[in-house]
Amino acid sequence: MKKLIKALTFSLTILSSILSFSQAKNEHQRYIFFFHNKFVQENPLNAAHPEYGKAEYNEILESFRKDNFIVFSEKRKKNTNSAEYAEKIVKQVKALIKKGVPPNYITVIGTSQGGYIAQYVSTYLANPDVNFVFIGCFRDSDIEEIPDINFCGNILTIYEKSDIYGVSAVKRKETSKLQVNHFKEIELNTNLKHGFLFKALDEWIVPSKKWANGNYDLN
Repeated sequence: MKKLIKALTFSLTILSSILSFSQAKNEHQRYIFFFHNKFVQENPLNAAHPEYGKAEYNEILESFRKDNFIVFSEKRKKNTNSAEYAEKIVKQVKALIKKGVPPNYITVIGTSQGGYIAQYVSTYLANPDVNFVFIGCFRDSDIEEIPDINFCGNILTIYEKSDIYGVSAVKRKETSKLQVNHFKEIELNTNLKHGFLFKALDEWIVPSKKWANGNYDLN
């Protein structure tokens, strides 16, 4: 049985110690903050969604780490408030930048509810040089229902054509009042509906890695 990867908790002490080690080892180290979907938040990791199956949370983290990213992630508590959680993450990102990490070496990635957390981080951080990947986490009704979100940074959005819970986020980009240095969208055609983001699929993980490495053309 494959050993599960233990997710790092978001503590300033851990961030500081890992940062000190990684900078001494490689000054070009890149960092990812990854936020999972709501199903993982509300259920045990071994639970299977009735339609989408088991969420491959650990497999997703392992994929990023195999490409030498330092990944900060944790299984959130039930009923976590997305906006409040984002405020805590903003402090973590600012701590990295204060330690000397270039903002464009930091990427915030979120799927579904985790993508909304990432959007709030983008809004509250308001740093146009930090990278963001929003996956399956925008509906047209968000413009009116969540008016306080404003994209800021290098923004990649990924959505699945068969998924009603995530569509093109161009409208949010157009209504955002903050600076967006780079913006790109990818429409997938996996036919997995919202279940595509439950899986550690190359279709969304590979472009996320490219974005995190500063490849804004995704070549």
